[in-house]
Amino acid sequence: MEKLSVTIITRNEEKNLERCLNALQGVADEIVVVDSFSTDRTVEICRRYGCKVTSREFPGFGAQRQYAAGLTSHRYVMSLDADEVIDEQLRQTLIRLKERGFEHRVYAVTVRNYFCGSEVRHSGYEPVALVRLFNKSYAKWNLNEVADSIDYPDGVVPGRLEGSIHHYRCSSVEEFHKKESRIASLSARRLAASGVCVNAVSAHMRALWQFLRCHAAQLAWMDGANGRIIAARRYKTTYDAYRMARRIIKEGCPD
Repeated sequence: MEKLSVTIITRNEEKNLERCLNALQGVADEIVVVDSFSTDRTVEICRRYGCKVTSREFPGFGAQRQYAAGLTSHRYVMSLDADEVIDEQLRQTLIRLKERGFEHRVYAVTVRNYFCGSEVRHSGYEPVALVRLFNKSYAKWNLNEVADSIDYPDGVVPGRLEGSIHHYRCSSVEEFHKKESRIASLSARRLAASGVCVNAVSAHMRALWQFLRCHAAQLAWMDGANGRIIAARRYKTTYDAYRMARRIIKEGCPD
């Protein structure tokens, strides 16, 4: 029987962790957690479930996930976030795969997003198939601070896993804003490193474009009040990222 490692990156996730870890019982042969110095009960909960816990400063999503994958003992790795849960159909799919052996180098699975308890079908959070299970000899996470994904060789066709990962992005609007502020900070570092420097008017126009894109192309209006909140925040996150990037670069970009 094949064995499966699961990786989770955490930072103050005590309210989400047990839901995630309970679903992995009987599926994961090891759970590797890389924690960014949580100040709540995150590490305590992980150790109670028998996870292998390592503490490490957070360098960005891609680098942290790849670091976690490098700590695993088994060749096949599934990557999850603490606010994600595999459903029963996916549990059974993974159990069958372990029994008969993994036939693909990478596997994609549908990720479904939830906002304040309700599933979001649009707004850039529509259900999407993402590679989350992979043979670590053939695939790895890119090192992007945001917009991270798993890279694998050209020509490799991902297998499809039956079932879903349910991503509970936030339980309140306040939590959503807090997470988006973190994304803005990470995006600003990336923009500054690439030398992007725009004035206040250009930052506003780019943010407005993201707001309109969310509403029109990504159909945020179909998600009702949640869609309006997401679209408005898309504007603020984009604007803040460019504003902070300018500050990091410390160049005299004229207004």
